[in-house]
Amino acid sequence: MSAAHQETGASVLDIRTYRTVEGKRDEFVRIMADGAVPMLRRYGVEVVAFGPSIHDDVHAFLIRFFRSLAEREEQLGRFYGSDEWLNNYDERVMALIQAYHTVVTPATLEVASALSAFAPK
Repeated sequence: MSAAHQETGASVLDIRTYRTVEGKRDEFVRIMADGAVPMLRRYGVEVVAFGPSIHDDVHAFLIRFFRSLAEREEQLGRFYGSDEWLNNYDERVMALIQAYHTVVTPATLEVASALSAFAPK
């Protein structure tokens, strides 16, 4: 991210893709839907969309919106460092993931809202 973007505190999308262990994608998405995503929202993280990929049976995605890079760092630090995550989800979720990749890009609230319209229901 450019230094200018960091200085302005402009909002960002955090787009994460997951390659799950063969045969485990549906379990991964269920844990996201029933536990991890509601928990993210309780921690103040704006989840734009999440779910299974429509092009194969091993990939899933999670898109989150943050008002700034600093907010992203603070919220994700609290979330992933929480006892709730560490005791209930970290080991279970990570056992279902072969790899994940995160891209953070500038975005507006309008872009996040538009993307949420395409989120799996």
